[in-house]
Amino acid sequence: MVKGDVMELSADMQPDEAFPEKSNARDGDEALDFLKKEEVGGEINEVDQKKLVRKIDWMIVPLMFLCYCMQYLDKSLLNLSAAMGILKDAHLDTNQFANLSLIFYVGFLVFEFPHAYLMQRFPTGKYLGCCVMLWGAMVAVTCSCKSYRSLMAVRFLLGAFESAISPSLILITSMWYKRNEQPARVGIWYTGVGIAGIIGSLMSFGFQHYHGKAFKSWQIMFLVIGLFTIFVGVLVVLFLPDNPMSSRLTHNEKIVAVERLRENNTGIENKHFKLYQVRECLVDPQVYLLFFITVAASVPNGAVGSFQSIIIKGFGYTDLQTALLQIPQGLVSVSSVLLATWSAGRWNARGLNIIFWSAIGGLLGGGLLAFLPADAKNGRLAGNYITHVVGAFLPCAYSFAACNFAGHTKKVTINAIILIGFCVGNILGPLTFRNQDAPQYLPAKITIVAVDSVAILLTVTLLLYYKWENNRRDRAPQEYQHALEFADLTDKENKQLRYKY
Repeated sequence: MVKGDVMELSADMQPDEAFPEKSNARDGDEALDFLKKEEVGGEINEVDQKKLVRKIDWMIVPLMFLCYCMQYLDKSLLNLSAAMGILKDAHLDTNQFANLSLIFYVGFLVFEFPHAYLMQRFPTGKYLGCCVMLWGAMVAVTCSCKSYRSLMAVRFLLGAFESAISPSLILITSMWYKRNEQPARVGIWYTGVGIAGIIGSLMSFGFQHYHGKAFKSWQIMFLVIGLFTIFVGVLVVLFLPDNPMSSRLTHNEKIVAVERLRENNTGIENKHFKLYQVRECLVDPQVYLLFFITVAASVPNGAVGSFQSIIIKGFGYTDLQTALLQIPQGLVSVSSVLLATWSAGRWNARGLNIIFWSAIGGLLGGGLLAFLPADAKNGRLAGNYITHVVGAFLPCAYSFAACNFAGHTKKVTINAIILIGFCVGNILGPLTFRNQDAPQYLPAKITIVAVDSVAILLTVTLLLYYKWENNRRDRAPQEYQHALEFADLTDKENKQLRYKY
């Protein structure tokens, strides 16, 4: 039973009464097996949930933040190196530079489903840590690449290994937190994007003061960041728990950490791949709406993110000024993400936040970039910064995936599909920047306004679908069954689940 912020199990409650045999379930969740095997009863002391959640936060959130921060920093080093001479040193033109951004997301896309399968088969924390070390190695070896072909090969492999990051972190978040707690935690690790932008800009500014003969400044930057990323991967392998059941929590804390998630109705973990859940995912309307929302909202991310240095430099700033002027975008990103995810969890407003931040970033920011006159440098720079609030949509989309999909195989499948949408948007984004449109790139800026308008319309449709489905379930209430929460049923099978929106 739960009393306030404290959970306790009654002393006269027998294990089989607390956790009955699963019914209507094919191969239940690992959490159900764990609870049935553990001695639960009078020996369980009261556990303060607030203290337990804080302990969980300190155990996993800093590592998730570090992973996401390094992921964004590593892939954005190409953008930073544009102001450090890589185009000249590697003999790249604008189209080839765009292709280097594109090939990263091709690798990202190709390996998304393999990661989803392997992530379910292997311990999640260990698998993530190995991927972090491998992409760190790709970043480090980029320092030796001085041709278009070698850069294309390394960028493809970088995308292949980095594609494990978001599905892993979404899965880990759903393993540890209640649905109303998830958006804030997603927001914290997602702020790694903005922090990485600030760190990268300062590093670019600092390295540009190096003028050695043996190495170029961008080569040293890739080597240093790559080696540090490998170190982060080692930390993840050693210290990030694979799930609550095998974590460093005490016996009592493990029981409560699992039991408190019963209300989610989404389970924790199941290592058996279930094809029927994949098929269900592929015919679920919410999957396609989330996919196309992610595609539309990711186009500006791919366009502005990959060409940030080129856009700002096109306003007439020097290389050093360009590096420093990228710092505010990180502050804008961090602020908008924290505000969006906090309000999404506080008021159950994931969809409304996607609509709001898409409107501010895409319509207002994109409009300033596209339609202000060429001599309005400050206004266009402000528009460029405002476009970065669009990034607040992604953690809200991630939290939809974490809280509204049940069945472990279905969860890893939707995570892969959302990240495929992210890839498609980021592939299309850089393609809007063409040589013939330089230096203003007006068509690319107009595209930002158009695709964010589409994202807003699709989000409204998704919210109406969730409301309709919840109302339909309320009209046909099901008798409560205690074991269904950990039966590894999908959200379509478990009629006790109500969608968050």
